[in-house]
Amino acid sequence: MQLEATELIGRRAECAALEELVSAVRSGDSRALVVHGEPGVGKTALLDHLAVRAPGCRVMRAGGIQSEMELPFAGLHQLCGPLLDRLGRLPGPQADALRTAFGLRAGATPDRFLVGLAVLGLLSDAATERPLLCLIDDHQWLDRESAQALEFVARRLGAESVGVVMAIRVVEGGLGRLDELAVAGLRAADAGALLDTVLPPPVDVRVRDQIVAETRGNPLALLELPRGLTPRELAGGFGLPGAVPLSGSIEDNFSRRATALPEPARWLLLIAASEPTGDPALVWRAAEALGIEPDVASPVADTGLVEIDTRVRFRHPLARSAVYRTASLADRRRAHGALADATDPGFDPDRRAWHRAQASPGPDEVVAAELESCAGRAKARGGLAAAAAFLLRATTLTVDPALRAGRAIAAAQAHLQAGAFDATRDLIDLAEAGPLTDAQAAQVAVIKAQLAFVTSRGNEASSLLVEAARGLETIDPDRSRSIYLDALSAAIFAGRLARPGGDVLAVARAAGAAPPPRGRPRWLDRLLDGMAAGYNHGHAAGLPELRRILSRFTAEVPEEEQLPLLWLVASSVALRVWDDSAWDVLSALHVRLVQDTGALGEFPLAFTQRGALLLFRGELSAAAALTEQAQAVADAMGSRMVPYIALGLTALHGDEQAMADLFAATMHDATSRGEGVGITFAEWARTLLYNGLGRYDEAMSAGLNGVAYGADPGALIWASVELIEAAARAGNTAVAAREYRRFAAMTTASGTDWALGLQSRSKALLISGDEAEHCHREAIARLGRTGMRLDLARAHLLYGEWLRGSHRNGQAREQLRTAHTMLEAMGAVAFAERAGHELRATGQPIGKRVDAHRDDELTAQEARIAGMARDGLSNPEIASRLLISSQTVQYHLRKVFRKLGVTSRVQLDLALRQERGAAPYERQSGAW
Repeated sequence: MQLEATELIGRRAECAALEELVSAVRSGDSRALVVHGEPGVGKTALLDHLAVRAPGCRVMRAGGIQSEMELPFAGLHQLCGPLLDRLGRLPGPQADALRTAFGLRAGATPDRFLVGLAVLGLLSDAATERPLLCLIDDHQWLDRESAQALEFVARRLGAESVGVVMAIRVVEGGLGRLDELAVAGLRAADAGALLDTVLPPPVDVRVRDQIVAETRGNPLALLELPRGLTPRELAGGFGLPGAVPLSGSIEDNFSRRATALPEPARWLLLIAASEPTGDPALVWRAAEALGIEPDVASPVADTGLVEIDTRVRFRHPLARSAVYRTASLADRRRAHGALADATDPGFDPDRRAWHRAQASPGPDEVVAAELESCAGRAKARGGLAAAAAFLLRATTLTVDPALRAGRAIAAAQAHLQAGAFDATRDLIDLAEAGPLTDAQAAQVAVIKAQLAFVTSRGNEASSLLVEAARGLETIDPDRSRSIYLDALSAAIFAGRLARPGGDVLAVARAAGAAPPPRGRPRWLDRLLDGMAAGYNHGHAAGLPELRRILSRFTAEVPEEEQLPLLWLVASSVALRVWDDSAWDVLSALHVRLVQDTGALGEFPLAFTQRGALLLFRGELSAAAALTEQAQAVADAMGSRMVPYIALGLTALHGDEQAMADLFAATMHDATSRGEGVGITFAEWARTLLYNGLGRYDEAMSAGLNGVAYGADPGALIWASVELIEAAARAGNTAVAAREYRRFAAMTTASGTDWALGLQSRSKALLISGDEAEHCHREAIARLGRTGMRLDLARAHLLYGEWLRGSHRNGQAREQLRTAHTMLEAMGAVAFAERAGHELRATGQPIGKRVDAHRDDELTAQEARIAGMARDGLSNPEIASRLLISSQTVQYHLRKVFRKLGVTSRVQLDLALRQERGAAPYERQSGAW
């Protein structure tokens, strides 16, 4: 495939694209590129070309190996090994996570997200000395943990002078969001030129053209298929691939060359193919155990399939798989047995156990127990996929039915945690086929329910969790109550789409009847009791306990116990109590904890609820930035979630077409996953949009859909208030009054300024005269004592509209001007234009709207970085919270300083307060 070290036939365009990437990286930019194409098409050759065409860059390489896919962080260790001396420069949690992942220290299982941040930090730090180029070959065969970390890094690159190029056969998952370079077969002329470099003349031109056509220009096929064919076969066209799939034809060619060797040489090849580490000493020790002499290395080298020197390198992954596939099962077992015996159990016990498992001809309890130990070590390093693989193999090697069922349960739990959901289902079936104790049956039920929740975020999960919780009531009451709380959370998500027995009211009834905790109530017990009481006995019944939780949570709950409860406490509890101050503090705490601990699964929920708070505080740019953060993490996880905050932002921006597209996608996704609360929010967003646009009939129609599921009052908090406004302005007082009664039952019981302010604002729409004016003024006064600036601005708008309708234009101008100024500064375009229209109707001219995207105005990301720097956070601390590198933070700070005209961090406070629309930069209890 290569004529010279840096010249490839027929790849001018591809090489130009790669060289452009290098040029960008050398100039200080960062780039990520996915090179994809069929086996043998030349992806590795392009990486080789790139490596020698990157002057001034440090080149680091890693590659996936099919037989090493189950070893956690193996690919990442290849790449980062040379940089481990830089670990001390990373923030402590990141450095510890990577040390644990690589087995350099013992510790708690590292979160995959922290590992990804650590890798980003290492690469970024290395690039400060000279631009860095990371080349990843055979990405499809990387272990899951390494693949996730590298995909995360590729998506979070900014201004680090780092290039990441990943070669893969088929683009899938998160890689689909990166730039791509498709590599196809060579054109006929170029394919012919490459073929001429290996064909012995003379060759019939028709045969030559047939080879070009049937290989479809695949370079590896062009180079390899003619090898071993006689001149007569080439002259007559015999031995050509014909209708055989191309990869199969290449493998057949490799197999033919391997089987032509003497038996000792074939054994050496098989041992090398069975051991992915490339350690020649290990290969020779295993070969010696089988009586293979060193002189067989020469005929093996002559095949061109493998090189054995300082490392064992196969010519192509297909060559390795061809050698392994051609051998009989008995021979493969014997090779793995020799490798197991040759592997030091003290230095590499996991690989030794894996080889022993592959060598086992049938059930083997000793090996199965050894694999269980391997799984424990892998899980401790964060290698969930590896732990799952070890436990699966341990299950297959177990003959005792009861022991086999127990191992199947452990394997199912590991596969669930690793995200291998199909395998989880198979293992659940296997476990249920064996004899199970009551405790094991309950554990299986929990796994099934958790599987349903993580795959659908609703629907059947809540009912399955209730069944699991009931099964645990007599076995483990405390665990049962914990599962009931999970069921309640799942039921909230499922909303109107919950299966029978899994809606919030059914779950609350079951939880309310559950046995009490065995000892002193835990915080989760108090949370469960308070929420269940609100559902079972009316909104007011749960408020005393929920208020106590809000007032004492941060002071009395140990920080390590806070994270599992914070989603419910910060969102469901704070909103049901209508405590905006607690919502602010707790949502900020939730974001900080997930950032500090790297709790990957909590990121989307934490960022979404924080984004919702920022939305109602009128900090739309900050909310949008958090939405981008949440999406980045969801991409890294390969998960999906209703775009709650994006719906609200789109509505406030007044973008009807964008809302139509987002609404349709949300309804489809939410329905398919059983996430009924997403439907409520989508309809709320449409109601908000049409209220802003002043199209109240359409707003009322959407609002009625939004409140159609009335079982969960917490989901109606925003939908109800929008419907009241829509129906009142549309002239349907009956609908408005009916919804107001339901709404006021919640807000009156809550009694906070936020609740009573919105209650007064809504009531003012239903009455007239002095009483209406009193309600408008009360709404403004109460909401003014909260941080909910969007609600306050809309209270000014409604009061101004009421005053104009009362022909009090002078007073109306004051209220409408306040509303217009606030709403425009927030970026709430639809409501700002509604206020502007009303203001003009009073005879008040409005100046030309200031462009919200001036070149000298801070972007949302720059504003967040500036605020954190102003509050004293270091570049690494900011980087950890924003999921970027320290170099990217510094890059943005330079732009911030230039735009604000400051030269140091101490000047940021005054500059940010003077900057137009300073709200996004306000301190947010440490979270942004």
